[in-house]
Amino acid sequence: MTLFETPRTIGWGIALIRIMVGIVFVMHGGQKLFIYGVSGVASSMEQMGMPVPMVSAVLASFAEFFGGLFMLLGLFARIAAIPLAFVMFVAITTVHISQGFFLPGGFEYALTLLITNIGLILTGAGELSLDHYIAHRRVLRHA
Repeated sequence: MTLFETPRTIGWGIALIRIMVGIVFVMHGGQKLFIYGVSGVASSMEQMGMPVPMVSAVLASFAEFFGGLFMLLGLFARIAAIPLAFVMFVAITTVHISQGFFLPGGFEYALTLLITNIGLILTGAGELSLDHYIAHRRVLRHA
């Protein structure tokens, strides 16, 4: 390991990525729940041809808001990243892929969030997280 690559810097780097992902999903999920409303999201999903739009809207809205909140706190982050990754996969395959790679309509941003969530599934929450705190309390208690 080099000067800038230590277990501590890696853990904090992962935590920064996780916190940013959490903020993005809390904001998007909150927008769906509190601004557009689930029925508004369902209406948009119906226009896009999504199957069972109301169920899809509820699942996506709650996954984004609560998954983002869990991600932000670093609580069950690996588990929270699974539905967030799935939402991004569905968004890419149903909405964005037909519009190419680049924004504003393309899939580059959704792909970034998908891959980042897969990375967080693999790495966990990092040092600045409730997951880390709980794991260390458990280890100290049993030592």
